[in-house]
Amino acid sequence: MSGEVAQPFTTVPEIILKKRKSNEELALRRREQLEQRKFRQNKSKQEFIKKPEDFVKEFRYREVDLVQMKNRLKRKRSAIETTNPQLLLVIRIQGKNDMHPAVRKNLYSLNLRRIFNAVFVRADEAMLEKLQRVEPYVTYGYPDLKNVKELIYKKGYAKINKQRVPLTDNNLIEEALAKYNIICIEDIVHEIASTGKYFKEAASFLWPFTLNKPEVGLKGVKARFQDGGDTGDRGDKINELISKMN
Repeated sequence: MSGEVAQPFTTVPEIILKKRKSNEELALRRREQLEQRKFRQNKSKQEFIKKPEDFVKEFRYREVDLVQMKNRLKRKRSAIETTNPQLLLVIRIQGKNDMHPAVRKNLYSLNLRRIFNAVFVRADEAMLEKLQRVEPYVTYGYPDLKNVKELIYKKGYAKINKQRVPLTDNNLIEEALAKYNIICIEDIVHEIASTGKYFKEAASFLWPFTLNKPEVGLKGVKARFQDGGDTGDRGDKINELISKMN
């Protein structure tokens, strides 16, 4: 026993011990955060599970929406000039879960897939009938040249290969629309504002505008603008709303 050599006692440096402790505490905190996150996710899933009566209520709203659309189509429209159709700007201001699929289909055909999207259209008979179908979800009117120009310059994007491309290069415009004698952004403004011969091609080239939510000007009421609500035809007063949303 006396001949055995005592082995030196190995010590762990204090800095390593502190690091181990720190790592253990970090692992515990992460585990607690993960458990809390899972708890919140499960709680939110339980809260957002729809009850059967919610599905029934949504179904009834959609059926009422369809009936109202059919009634609107029976309503007499004011006569329009067909020899020189005017320009309309249509803005989507409503519409989520309470829409009937037939109404949603008409909104999508106007490229109004999101609230506060806006598009230029020509005010012919077919378009006015389509606007009647979606009237509780849109407002529209006759934009002046100033607002047409500002919208295209400030909010304008091109639709190229189904991609949203900024209108920063006239070469893009010329490449896509030169065969219609449209080679720059000013040509697009002119063709849109005058509802010219190639209006359809110029309007289709533009991506739907994304407007800002106005601080004032919309009441959240589906009644027609003429009856004190938000929707439907505003005539020239659409320019006031454009100025608040551009």
